[in-house]
Amino acid sequence: MEPDDPKVGIEQASKQVEDLREQIRLHDYQYYVVAEPTISDLQYDRLLQQLTAWEKRFPSLVTPESPTQKIGDQPVEGLRQVAHRIPMLSIENTYTEAELRDFLQRVEKLLSGQPVEWVVELKVDGVAASIRYDQGQLTAAVTRGNGEIGDDVTHNARTIRGLPLRLQGKQIPKTLEVRGEVYMTNSDLVQLNQQRAGLGEAEFKNPRNVTAGSIRLLDPKLCAKRKLRFLCHGIGFCEGLQFSTHMEFLAKVRDLGIPITPMVKSFQSPQEVVDHCNELVENLHELDFEVDGLVIKVNSLEQRESLGATSKSPRWLIAYKIEKYEAITKLLAIKTQVGKTGTVTPVAELEPVQLAGTTVSRASLHNLDEIRRKDVRVGDWVVVEKAGKIIPHIVRVEKHRRQEDLPEFDFPQTCPECGELLVKDTSGVYIRCVSLQCPAQWRQRLRYFATRDCMDIEGLGDKLVNQLVDSQTVNSYADLYNLTLEQLMKLERMGKKSAENLIQGIQASKQRGLSRVLNAITIRHVGQRVATVLARRFGSAEKLMLATEDELSGTEEIGPIIAKSVFDYCRSEEGRQIFEQLANAGVLLTTSQEDSVDHSGVFAGKTLVVTGTLEHYSRDEIERLIGKLGGKASGSVSKKTDYLVAGQAAGSKLEKAKELGVKVLSEEEFRALAEPVH
Repeated sequence: MEPDDPKVGIEQASKQVEDLREQIRLHDYQYYVVAEPTISDLQYDRLLQQLTAWEKRFPSLVTPESPTQKIGDQPVEGLRQVAHRIPMLSIENTYTEAELRDFLQRVEKLLSGQPVEWVVELKVDGVAASIRYDQGQLTAAVTRGNGEIGDDVTHNARTIRGLPLRLQGKQIPKTLEVRGEVYMTNSDLVQLNQQRAGLGEAEFKNPRNVTAGSIRLLDPKLCAKRKLRFLCHGIGFCEGLQFSTHMEFLAKVRDLGIPITPMVKSFQSPQEVVDHCNELVENLHELDFEVDGLVIKVNSLEQRESLGATSKSPRWLIAYKIEKYEAITKLLAIKTQVGKTGTVTPVAELEPVQLAGTTVSRASLHNLDEIRRKDVRVGDWVVVEKAGKIIPHIVRVEKHRRQEDLPEFDFPQTCPECGELLVKDTSGVYIRCVSLQCPAQWRQRLRYFATRDCMDIEGLGDKLVNQLVDSQTVNSYADLYNLTLEQLMKLERMGKKSAENLIQGIQASKQRGLSRVLNAITIRHVGQRVATVLARRFGSAEKLMLATEDELSGTEEIGPIIAKSVFDYCRSEEGRQIFEQLANAGVLLTTSQEDSVDHSGVFAGKTLVVTGTLEHYSRDEIERLIGKLGGKASGSVSKKTDYLVAGQAAGSKLEKAKELGVKVLSEEEFRALAEPVH
C-alpha cells in the first residue's frame, strides 16, 4: 500500500501512519536511549520518508508529536524569559583527587556515619536545559540561564534527536520535568563543518559553541539541521512518578523513552568512587561527545534532603572537573609502540603545536577501532586535546580541510619489536604482543621499575635500559642486582665511575621496602597510593601472597577491581617467580621505615594542605612524608585544616587559609618540623 494509491482511504492511511510512527519511535528508543540500533541509518531514513509522504497526502493526520515534526515549525519572533519552578542550582567544582576524597568524607560525616551509596556520572559539555512533559506531551524546554530564569527554547527542543515528543509506556506521570544537557557529537560536528565548507561558510570550532548557538536560534528548521541531542541527568518538578533513589529515577525516565547520561554507576565506598573516576578519565577518548569532568552524587533522595544546599549549590553532589586544552595541527605519521603489558598502541606524530604551555608533537591514538571510528589518516588536520594529566589524544579530524583521498592506516600484523603475530584481546579493542620474550615490553617494565616513585635507581635511564635489554644482560628484575662492574663497563659511554655509582644505586634500592616494590613490578591497577595501603595492611610480600580476595577487598581504599588484580597477580606463576627472585637477590619485601606511620609524629592527627611550587620535594614526596609522620594530606583548605604548606607562587589556597586563620608554613618551616636534622 502506497500513499499515492487513489484507492487508499483515510481509515487505512491512519493505520499506516500510526504503524510507521510506532516503528520510528521504537527505533529512536533503541538508538538514542538503549544505544543498540536494530536497523541502519538508511532504513531509518526510508521509514521517515514514507511517513512524510503519507502525512503530505493526508494533512489531517499530522499531529504535534509525530516524528516528522522534528524538522521544525515556523520561526519564533524572539526568545521568552521563563522562570524555573524549581531553581537549577550550580555545582561545586573540584580539580584534584584529594579534594574529591575530602568531599566524600565530608558528606559521610554530615550524615553521621550512615551508609552512603554514591553515583558517578559523566559531565557532558553542552548546554544545561530543563524539559517538561504534561500528560506525556513535550510542552516546554528552558535553558538554565542564571538558574532562576532561562530562555524558552521549546521550538528548538522539539527538533532534538532522540528526545521524545510523547512519552512511551502506560504509566505516564501527570507532570515530568527532567534536567539534562543538550549537546552535539564530534562526528556530527565533522559532518556539519564539511557541509559548511562546501557552501563556503566558516566552520564551527567545537561542539559546545555550536550547541549554545543552535539551541537559541529563532528558526527551528535551521536548528534541526544541527542534529542536537539530549541526555537526562536530573529531576525538576514532578507529579505522578515515584522513586527513592537517583538510579531508580534514571531507570524510570529511560523506560519513558528519555535518553539518560550513559555509563552511570553506583558504588558503596569512597575508594570505589575514586577508582572508577580515575578509570573513566583515562577512557574518555572513547566517547563521541565532549566531557569536561564527572559528577558524583548521593544516590538516596532522603539523604539529599537531609544534606540540603548552600545558597549556590547542593551539598550532596560535586563536579570532578578536568582542565582541557585544544589545538589544531597536522598529522605527519602514525607509528606503533609496545607497552609494558604487550599492548600495541598507535601513536600520532604531529607537526609540533603549543598546548597548555608545552610543545606537543605526539598524541595517542589508543587503538585501531578509534582510528577507524574517527577516520584518522596521515596528512589530515586534527584537533588534539590534553586533559589533566592524561597524555594528549586526537579528538576529531577536520575533514573539511582534507584536500585529497588519503589512504586508511594499515595496522601491522606482527609485533614491530619481536616479529610475533599480534593478537586482538577478548574485548576486541586492544591488539597485543603476547610473547613473554618481547624485548619492547621488558624495556618498558624495567624503565618503570627504576623510576623515582618506584625503586628510584638513579642513572638507569632509557639508553642504558635499552643496552641492558638488547644485550640480554638483564632479563629479570633480579638480574639488576647481580650486575657486575665488568658487565657495565662493556656498555657504550659507561665509564668506571658511572658504573660504580650505578651499582651503588642498585644496591641501595634493595632497602626501599614493600610499597616501592609493589608499585614497581607492574601489577595492574596498583600505583603508589594502593601499594602503600597494601604494604601497611599486610606487612610483607609473603602475607600478601597468601591473602584471599575477600581480605584484599576488605582493606580500606581497596575496591573489588584492585583486589582481583592483586589476587590474580600474587597467585600467578609470573608473580610468584618475581617475588621469589627478588627475595633471593636480597630485596626487602617487608615494610620499610618509609612505609611505617608514626602515630606520635609531629603531624599526628593533623590535616595539611600543600600548595605552590616546592624546592626540596615533589608533591608525592611531601604527601608521603606527611602520612609517615601521622598526618593527612588534603587537597582543599577548610576550617579543619591545621597547616597550609606554601611554596612559591601559592595562590587562592593561601588566601583562603589566611581568611580562615589556618597556620601557614613555608617550605623551610615544614622541613624544620618534619626533618629537624636540617
